[in-house]
Amino acid sequence: MDLRKDVEFHGPVVTGFTANGFKVGDERFDDGLLLSPEQALPWTTPVFSALALAPILEALKLSPKPEFLLFGSGSAMLQPPASFRREADAAGLGMEVMDSRAAARTWGLLRAEERWIIAALMPLR
Repeated sequence: MDLRKDVEFHGPVVTGFTANGFKVGDERFDDGLLLSPEQALPWTTPVFSALALAPILEALKLSPKPEFLLFGSGSAMLQPPASFRREADAAGLGMEVMDSRAAARTWGLLRAEERWIIAALMPLR
């Protein structure tokens, strides 16, 4: 069932899942995925304990600053390391954490509301 027929999206939206990752339109992302209202980028994810916010923000180059980061932690909901959360706090960036499938669905809902957000989705392994 396609729930998106009556919704107009602006920017990339996750349209499906692969064994390890995501589909955005017809493009496959078999590792991590970074999303902004303007683009979808492949993300070679670091070891979970070595997550850093600066490379994510640098890759997305979003201006003005996003409302918050939607963080998908992979196949299960895991809180990111304290250092990652401190980086987000220092940058004045709120964060919502959930498993990556839920984060991908939430991304579509929030983008339908035209929220100015970013997402970092860990692979589904």
